[in-house]
Amino acid sequence: MDTDVVISGAGPTGLLLGAELALAGVRVRILERQKTRHEQSRALTLHPRSIEILELRGIADRFLSLGRTVPGWHFAGLSRQLDFSALESRHGYTLFLEQARTERLLEERARELGVEISYGHEVVALAQDSDGVDVEGTGPDGDFRLRAAYLAGCDGGRSEVRESAGIGFPGSDGTMSAMLGDFAVVDQDELAAAERGSALIVPLTSGLTRFVLTDPKRMRVPATEPVTFAEFREALTESAGTSFGIAEPRWLSRFGNATRLAESYRKGRVFLAGDAAHIHFPAAGQGLNTGLQDAMNLGWKLAAEINGWAPPGLLDTYHAERHPVGQLVTDNTQAQTLLLELTLVPDYQRPVHALRELLDSLLDIPEANARLAGLVSALSTSYPAPGDPLLGTRMPDLPLGSARVSELVHRGTFGYVDFTGDSTAQVTEGWPNRIIAATGSKHTWTDDVAEALVRPDGHLAWVRRESDPPDAAAREAAITAWAGAAARR
Repeated sequence: MDTDVVISGAGPTGLLLGAELALAGVRVRILERQKTRHEQSRALTLHPRSIEILELRGIADRFLSLGRTVPGWHFAGLSRQLDFSALESRHGYTLFLEQARTERLLEERARELGVEISYGHEVVALAQDSDGVDVEGTGPDGDFRLRAAYLAGCDGGRSEVRESAGIGFPGSDGTMSAMLGDFAVVDQDELAAAERGSALIVPLTSGLTRFVLTDPKRMRVPATEPVTFAEFREALTESAGTSFGIAEPRWLSRFGNATRLAESYRKGRVFLAGDAAHIHFPAAGQGLNTGLQDAMNLGWKLAAEINGWAPPGLLDTYHAERHPVGQLVTDNTQAQTLLLELTLVPDYQRPVHALRELLDSLLDIPEANARLAGLVSALSTSYPAPGDPLLGTRMPDLPLGSARVSELVHRGTFGYVDFTGDSTAQVTEGWPNRIIAATGSKHTWTDDVAEALVRPDGHLAWVRRESDPPDAAAREAAITAWAGAAARR
């Protein structure tokens, strides 16, 4: 084998997946068809769950130091904000951070861990057998061929890996499009005084100003058609009554609402993550975040398989857990897009405004607000399993003396918290390189949990309640089901 895993695509998803695998000692090579890293940023935000998973590896501060936090977000552009600060999380906010900066930080992390990243290398074909995957591509020095144990397609909505693997990508074609533009020159006085109409205006940390707008006259233009400066300025003027003095465009782009979800996130030794597995209108900024969470789910499982300790069926849980999440995201973004699109259609404007006002009033109800906030932030993401209802939910980042739960999994291990103080040594001896154990106080979480096993991605794998008597055999069976067989003593 030339390497353990080849990853196609050096976007946020591919970079985080590469870092996760390398953290576990897996040999990784990332191939990126672009010759250099993009400086443009389609995405601008990291939502709470994404910040949490960065915290699980001890690197969240790198991102927080460069961005700006806000306590809420929006759903379909409704005037009532989703209140992330009311959710159970140490990171109940959205972090404004351009995708280009997020990618640079993730690349630094991957390179620190020894990941090889090759720009200007495009995957064009693959063939897999029972032992590995042959990857064919083209690069600066001509055609190349690599042999790897596994291949991960993190290569975007037009994924060559997905196509070559023969994985279906059903869904709907685009029915509308919107435009974005980043400008170096803007009239700040007009920006402060004028009505913004339907345009979203965001100052970027690079000094540019981003405008995003949907023009009723142009929203049926295919997303693949280039945007001209004249077109953008005219549409902005019609929407807001002024062009805001925009000049020196640094990036103009059009994006649409085509929505598709891969039939499977795995085919043999080939996996899909990020936009290669799901595309949708960027409603509420969930795309990049969903991709990061795909990578966090897949990384430790694939590493466990390569390192030889994965229990049977572990790799299959990647599709089983993440495909339903992709369905939730594509469904809710389609609902949001419809609410936005119909406001621009004259025959529907009055009833749609009435509907939006009704939804706004519902978001004043804390429980309704929390429901949608949990969905968009991904804090409500759960991977249900038979047994205790806590299984598959996020483990809170509880204080454990001078440390926290997140610190137990910084190295990509499992975390075990004993709230009774009786079993820590047994777990440490049985799985010395896979589980980091600690004791916790019952008063920091819930009084009826005696023991908890935390997966490397921060979700609960197993709990024992106070009402259940200690049972070493049952504990070992539960841990073995996720962390593999115990080491021989």
